Amino acid sequence: MPSFVRKASIPAFALYGEAADAAADMLHVETIQSRSRLYRWEIDVHTHHGLHQIVWIAAGPAEVALDDTRESCRGPAAVVIPPRAVHAFRFSRDTEGEVLTFNPRAVIEGDVPATGEALRDVFDAPRLIRFDPAAAMTARIATLFADLAAEFGAPDAVGSPVPLWLARAIVWRLAQQSARQAGGPRGGARRALFTRFLVLVEARHRAHWPITRYAKELGMTPERLNRLTRAETGQAALDIVHARLVREACRRLTYVAAPVSRLAFELGFDDPAYFCRFFKRHTGQSPRDYRRAIAEGPAA
Repeated sequence: MPSFVRKASIPAFALYGEAADAAADMLHVETIQSRSRLYRWEIDVHTHHGLHQIVWIAAGPAEVALDDTRESCRGPAAVVIPPRAVHAFRFSRDTEGEVLTFNPRAVIEGDVPATGEALRDVFDAPRLIRFDPAAAMTARIATLFADLAAEFGAPDAVGSPVPLWLARAIVWRLAQQSARQAGGPRGGARRALFTRFLVLVEARHRAHWPITRYAKELGMTPERLNRLTRAETGQAALDIVHARLVREACRRLTYVAAPVSRLAFELGFDDPAYFCRFFKRHTGQSPRDYRRAIAEGPAA
């Protein structure tokens, strides 16, 4: 698996290569080939602020970087990219599929709550969802993407609600597939409360909030919050917060060419030495060793 080059900072785009401030209520569909061909089939590391993205690989190979993980796959597969997740691709001339980029407001506004729940379940983490080429679900999702691309490119597409309907259907189907691969959906009010906790962690992990602060924001005691997180994941609430910090640290060590001390301050650590101890405790490696291992790649 080839490595992607670290940069001074991770660029943010609306669509790859285009300014991030053009995103308001976007819903955009394009083929993988149309943009990747311009960049010799290589989409370098970047992120999207406030935008969700689904890359549908209908056929052909792809190399995918999602935060600190890298995988190779062949279509059919879907790459789910939440806002701010760092990602990159290498495709080939034979790779076919579509890229759906949207602001969630455009998809869920005025719709039934089920669409919002599906959106939450699909985009709770960046992921690669593989599909059985012979499965009926695979054919349904492939047809939805093909229809969405056709409707989006139609002469009368402006003002048409059909692309929104099809995008909602895609999110719904992907939620079904994701739940099926995870062993079934998790339930109701408890899951919604846990999701609220994850949203807070996403927003505040670099502020190093104590668990008492998270619990207060959620209107519950720290003990109840820990019972909730253990029921959902088997982990204490603090473990989840620390895992998010470690994931962000791994992301930056992988993609951002900056001294470890600067990254420590950006992650909310007042003392770089404490950050190094924290990172090693959770990964078994110092930040410098982790960065060196990523640069060298897996052993042959």
